[in-house]
Amino acid sequence: MTTIRREVLTLSAAPLGPDNPLPPLRPLDEAHRIDDRDRAGLPRDMARQIDYEPLRSLLPAQVRDGYGRGREPRALDALVIENDRLRATVLPALGGRIASLHHKPTDRELLYVNPVLQPANFALNGAWFSGGIEWNIGATGHTTLSCSPVHAACVPAPDGGRMLRLWEWERLRDLPFQVDLWLPEGSDFLYVGARIRNPHERPAPTYWWSNIAVPEDRRVLAPADEAWHFGYERRLRRVPVPEYGGVDRTYPLNSTYAADYFYEVPDDRRRWIAALDADGHGLVQTSTDLLRGRKLFVWGTGPGGRRWQEWLTEPGTGGYCEIQAGLVRTQLEHVKLEAESEVSWLEAYGPLAASPEGDWHTVLRRAEDRLEAALPRADVDAAYDAWRACADTEPDERLATGSGWGALEVLRAGWKLPGTPFAEDTLGEEQRPWLHLLRAGSLPDPEHHEPPGGTLVARPWRDMLETAAATPSAEYHLGVAQWHGDDRAQAVRSWERGLKS
Repeated sequence: MTTIRREVLTLSAAPLGPDNPLPPLRPLDEAHRIDDRDRAGLPRDMARQIDYEPLRSLLPAQVRDGYGRGREPRALDALVIENDRLRATVLPALGGRIASLHHKPTDRELLYVNPVLQPANFALNGAWFSGGIEWNIGATGHTTLSCSPVHAACVPAPDGGRMLRLWEWERLRDLPFQVDLWLPEGSDFLYVGARIRNPHERPAPTYWWSNIAVPEDRRVLAPADEAWHFGYERRLRRVPVPEYGGVDRTYPLNSTYAADYFYEVPDDRRRWIAALDADGHGLVQTSTDLLRGRKLFVWGTGPGGRRWQEWLTEPGTGGYCEIQAGLVRTQLEHVKLEAESEVSWLEAYGPLAASPEGDWHTVLRRAEDRLEAALPRADVDAAYDAWRACADTEPDERLATGSGWGALEVLRAGWKLPGTPFAEDTLGEEQRPWLHLLRAGSLPDPEHHEPPGGTLVARPWRDMLETAAATPSAEYHLGVAQWHGDDRAQAVRSWERGLKS
């Protein structure tokens, strides 16, 4: 039987430290932009989605820059979901990251498992760490939830067993999401059902990439003959696969510099990506067709990539690359999620054994045949249908608590979100002044001359601030919301009024 249990995982970890109390007013210095000279050669849908609502500000998120470099053993709460074939270890306090996926019959670890927890400035809002499988929602880049807690609970699974549900409110796009981890009895594959909801009465941009860290001494396979190459010099170019520039780029160690390869998977092909070692063993990820994109990220063998790899782990540890799956072809794009709608899909992660050596098309055909034998494409679609019937089921045992921001939004708007309860008892100190604004129409000032705390910039909250009593705290937060809305002159006037109060 599939079991879910609590465990404690001890890692050598640097402290995350506090968030920066200052609001991030500066626009994002976004690396994932492209030169105008490349736009004319892009497919129309790609160009349209690249131009659709790119993130321009971190607000209302805060910058997580208080992390340190001194590591010491630290106990991390973990949740383990396990059947007789697989064991997945999840870190609910760190974005719901899957830290390990262990295949028990072969005693193989399918992921790159980082032996340390070292934050670095790679998330959209700062602190991020490497390894495992992470769920990236919000906007181009690593999610602001990389080092933040998410809600977790047990839910009945489609086969009558137990399922681990993770959910949270993503604040950049103001959208709730869920991730359900399900291990059918006897299965070599971990199923992951994912859903993003838009409860608003307006469309919202959304984004999703599942990032999977695997050892870099692998060959990465995906059913494509072309890829979109992004080398962080703001150029997006179509290149052949597997060879580009006279080098087989499907071997991560063959690249000198950091780069993204977004594979152009034909519409009629099964969605999958795998990373296999020289003996033909490794991990495969597949999904229902909605999760269209597949990507390889490499650090490169140059001094910059090597130094980053060393910094993120410890000397003597093998390097890693990332294989990824997303809603669109590249990470420069965002998807329009219509008002009062949702998007959902199912992923599967498990072992694959197939020789990675030889002619590209022969290698792909051999690997895809092995995947079809282990997990038929039709079975993935059937598992998705079975999971959808359980996606709204209410959790029956809470295992971890995330932030209170979702509960605050549900109280404000009265939304009903079956399956993902944002309960009022999850409201914390960060939400306390905003709850007072919602219920009493005023925003209390912080006690003991503390910093103003987290802010809210969405239009409904700005409207409440504009009619609230003009306390220093209200004027401060109103100014931040006005600044976010490009009303800079009015923002300065609000801050000046607050200083005089």
